[in-house]
Amino acid sequence: MKTDILAFGAHPDDVELGCSGTIAKMVSGGKICAIVDLTRGELGTRGTEETRKAEAADSAKILGVVARENLGMKDGFLENSEEYQLRIVKMIRKYRPEIVLANAIDDRHPDHAKGAKLVSDACFLAGLRKIETVLEGENQEAWRPKHVFHYIQWKNIEPEFVIDISEHLDKKIEACMAFKTQFYDPDSKEPETPITSKDFFESLTYRAQDLGRLSGVTYAEGFTSEKLIALKNFDGIVW
Repeated sequence: MKTDILAFGAHPDDVELGCSGTIAKMVSGGKICAIVDLTRGELGTRGTEETRKAEAADSAKILGVVARENLGMKDGFLENSEEYQLRIVKMIRKYRPEIVLANAIDDRHPDHAKGAKLVSDACFLAGLRKIETVLEGENQEAWRPKHVFHYIQWKNIEPEFVIDISEHLDKKIEACMAFKTQFYDPDSKEPETPITSKDFFESLTYRAQDLGRLSGVTYAEGFTSEKLIALKNFDGIVW
């Protein structure tokens, strides 16, 4: 399957929190997007592995992605190992994205930065023809994405560019709240966590609003880039 964008998250809901407004925008514009979760989020304080799986599927439908897969890596113990790299290489070669979106390069949860480096390294390795991989009995061809961009999560990392999601913030919120066991719910009897507060829920809007303020749009999502970005012209810039 050939995709335009393949978004990776260390945990189910990482993609939603970090870049689902961008994904919603790309899908609405006819781009083909897919999501790969590295772990099942089994160490999450609230909910279960089963509820996270159902919530991830619901969110995928909301966003309109063509596929969502889970690689079943160990939550809380991500490591940049050959085994884990090759699992990701198979996904990159399967979906053949032009752009990969990955976790924040530095963040509160250690899996996020580990996931960022793991995906970045796998993107390079996926382009090496002498690394042979087989998926569903078929030999895979080498493929390397043109760009790897990292979304922003808990920490306020200064973005190198932003995507205008002014018309898609509602879809982002809807996709995030599909993970109903994980976020703000005044009726929940489960333990509180840093992401279950009302303030965290409201931060989804006010962070996007602040990035929009700084960039001259209403709402935006920020990204960092692994390499210098070249523009062919100024047509895509918001003036």
